[in-house]
Amino acid sequence: MMKYFLLAVVLTCLPLSISAQSYEDLIEKSFEYLENDELAAAEESIRAAMRLEPANPHNYALLTNLGTIQWKQGNLQDAVLSYTAALSRNQENTDILESRASLYILLGETEKAINDYSVVIAKDPLNQDALYNRGILYLQQQNFLLAEADFDRIMEINDKTINGRLGHAVLEKMRGNYSESERIYNYLIQESPRYWFLYESRADLYFQMGKNGRAMSDLNKVFAETEPTAALYVLRGKVKLAQYEKAAAIKDFEIAREMGYDKEVLDELMRMAK
Repeated sequence: MMKYFLLAVVLTCLPLSISAQSYEDLIEKSFEYLENDELAAAEESIRAAMRLEPANPHNYALLTNLGTIQWKQGNLQDAVLSYTAALSRNQENTDILESRASLYILLGETEKAINDYSVVIAKDPLNQDALYNRGILYLQQQNFLLAEADFDRIMEINDKTINGRLGHAVLEKMRGNYSESERIYNYLIQESPRYWFLYESRADLYFQMGKNGRAMSDLNKVFAETEPTAALYVLRGKVKLAQYEKAAAIKDFEIAREMGYDKEVLDELMRMAK
């Protein structure tokens, strides 16, 4: 009851400049708020527009924008609800499906993400991004045959694509076929030497192969050319740990902790480094 009461108070206290505006004015105002990174105000402008014209056929787009704003604010479950509501009004929109699938991945709901990508692929069989993302999710489930089928399909659509070969590189790494995986990474890096994520992926492969010097060489390139992520610090820390550089490894793990990396994983790595 308190939540509804507080909402009513907020609505009655809206500035006249907002409450008296038209549907179009409110949408335009939401974009102005977004440009200024005023996400809460943008969200309220969108909600106000939909309250003003709840049956407007364009509300599916507003619901999509609302989901994106909620996502940016970290309200992932709310964002899923908004995308779902948008889809109920425009079931053929594959962009919304892909956005919801990305959210499901962040929420750890792999099967739901796979379902959304499968619908996208059924509607758009040439969608390489959806095929790649679904293939990676299949890899997470250890379903190598389905993953391989998706990566093969990408190669059939476009044999020059990076994603198809990258998918196969990850697949072979997970299968333990390290030499084949390395061959693919080497080819990709030769063709696209400034795609730094490829060096990070190959560094992880080298770490698994016990080629820690090569792993560190790739990691040094990535650290020099990009803004390091928490995962990158963790990988470098593991390589340093394998090289018996325990103090340096601990420092990397501590930075990753400050950046919000999984605490349980880091606690175990810290124990190994002491």
